Parts: sequence; structure tokens; C-alpha cells
Amino acid sequence: MSVAALAIEEVARGLRAGGPVVPRAGGTKTALTRVPAGARVLDVSSLRGILEYRPEELTFTALAGTPVAEVASALGEHGQHLPFDPLLVDAGATLGGTVASGAAGPGSYRHGGVRDYILGVRMLDGTGRMVRGGGKVVKNAAGFDLPKLVVGSIGRLGVLVELTFKVFPRPSATRTLLADLATLDAALDAVTRIALGPLEVEAVELEPPGRLWLRLAGPPATLEARSARLAESLGVACTPLDGDGEAEAWRIARELTWRDPQAALVKISVGRSQVAALDSVLAQAGAQRRYGARVAWVGWPGEQSLALLDVELGRLGLAGIVLLAADHAEHGPLLGRRDGGAFAARVRRALDPDDRFLEV
Repeated sequence: MSVAALAIEEVARGLRAGGPVVPRAGGTKTALTRVPAGARVLDVSSLRGILEYRPEELTFTALAGTPVAEVASALGEHGQHLPFDPLLVDAGATLGGTVASGAAGPGSYRHGGVRDYILGVRMLDGTGRMVRGGGKVVKNAAGFDLPKLVVGSIGRLGVLVELTFKVFPRPSATRTLLADLATLDAALDAVTRIALGPLEVEAVELEPPGRLWLRLAGPPATLEARSARLAESLGVACTPLDGDGEAEAWRIARELTWRDPQAALVKISVGRSQVAALDSVLAQAGAQRRYGARVAWVGWPGEQSLALLDVELGRLGLAGIVLLAADHAEHGPLLGRRDGGAFAARVRRALDPDDRFLEV
């Protein structure tokens, strides 16, 4: 039996020993792996390693506990990457945690999120049985899309064991512009114009009231002219970031280190038309925040209860998920609007008939 098979069997035995359990590998998203009374940690950190990497096919398969940094290093040797900018890489995030949280970074502005790159999954259901979905190639058979179902499932449907992703070639060069607009509305209008315009912007980060980071990517010879056109479209003076300054700006965005370490980190799904109302609520609470591709990243103050944010998101018809929390043990990871209903309940019964995993 291979080392990977032995590790999987060990995790399966731990799952069958009785529940409820909370799967944990890297532990970088503390609010998702908090262990309530009556539950226990199911350590899956032994599920580590790249099982298959085919650069010519732009795909790889790895065990779910593999650190994203390890994957990024292997892909980088062949000039490839996961273009959605996985989060918390330096902190030790794993592939399984990335999928379970469904959290993507700045690159998702142009390239899409985790759901757009996962091809296949193997996981243990609540009985310890192996369940498979998808495959190891980009073109796959039709049917129930289990890989996309587990994205954002926060460890409540099964224990992720093995994951297959498609990857992209890494761009040969990038150029980032920093622009300060007067107001949030002006910044949002600028982002809308960029999205509808001819310039292909790879990543956008907005810090209220109007600070924008805009990343272009492509052949080096094209970036100067494209940067000039982008700056002209914004109508304000822009500061170009290159080299270490550019890398650090996007590292801060990817690692979310702009927030107070004592603040809870919350991801909120939000559309363009809802940003102003949400930002008003966050500003009144004294929350730090940044906006990306259809998402708000929020540093919720440690002195403020998450119950308040839960109520406000429900009022706005928005949904959020708490990823990191130090002193907010009184609240679960989901905030605001709840979706799923009867279908979600049926899926849960099918995958977890013995209630091995926590309710959400």
C-alpha cells in the first residue's frame, strides 16, 4: 500500500471512530476549524503531497493537506500558476482549506475563483466511504458536479482527500498602477468603466474611500502603453509599482495582512450595486475593509459582536463567512442570508447520514 493510501486509510479510521468531527490540516482559517463541545479534531495534515503533475496538460493532482506554497513552487518551475491567487499561502494554507473555504484572491477579478479551476475530487463521506467526482482532465463527462459542490462547503459535507486542478501559464510580466480617487462612488465608477472597456486588467483591489490597485499582465513590450491608456481612462495621476513594491502590494492583498490581527476576517459576497450600502454599515462599525472581484474582505473589530454584522447582512440580503476569529467564539462561521433549503438538506443526508460533520 502506498504512503498516500496509508494516510487516507488512517483518516478514514479516525472518521469512523465516531463524530462529530472537524477536519483540520493547516489551520489557517481558525473560524472554520473551531471545535465546539462534543466534537473533536480530525487531523488530515498527513494527506500531503503532489500525486501527479502534467505540465503539458496544465493539470495536477495532489492530496488535500498539501500546502499551497508547495504546489506554487512546483508549478513555478514550469512557468505555471493558479491564477486566482490562493489566499494565506505564506500562513500555510492548504489545497483542501482553499477549496473548503471557497476563498480566492485578487486574480479572481479576471480569471474566476476556485470553482473555475477544480476538476476532480475524492473525499470521504460521513460513513468513511470514498466518494469521487469529476476527473483529471479539462474535458470531462457530464453529470452531478461534485467538485464544485464542495467549494465553500467548509468541511461540512465530507473530508477532502484528493483534488485535481487545471492551471494557467504564468504571465511573462506585470505592471501595477496605484490610483487615488476622491470617493468610493468615483472608484466604483472607474472599476465599472474598466470592466466594460477594452483593457484587460488582471486584478483590482479597492480600499475605501477611493484607493485602487490595478494589475496588468502580459508581454513586457506592451505594458507601458497599456498602463498609459489605463491611467488616461481613470483621469487621475497614477503611481506605477514595479519590482519589490509591486510584489509586496499584492502579497499584502493575498495574505490579508492589512487588517488588525485582533479583528475577525470576514468574506462577504457583494455585487457592485450593493457596495455603497454595505460600506456604510462597515464604516459605522469602524471595520477595516477592501473590495475585490464581487467580494468584500472585512476586518471586523474585536470589540464588536459578529451578531451585529449577521443582522446587518441579513437586512441587506448579503451572505458572509468568517474565516479568522480570535474572540468571536459566540458565533458560527456563516453570517447573513442562508441559502440551500431542501436541496442542501438532501445532499447532506446522502453524504452524512450519521451526522459526523457539524451543522452550519
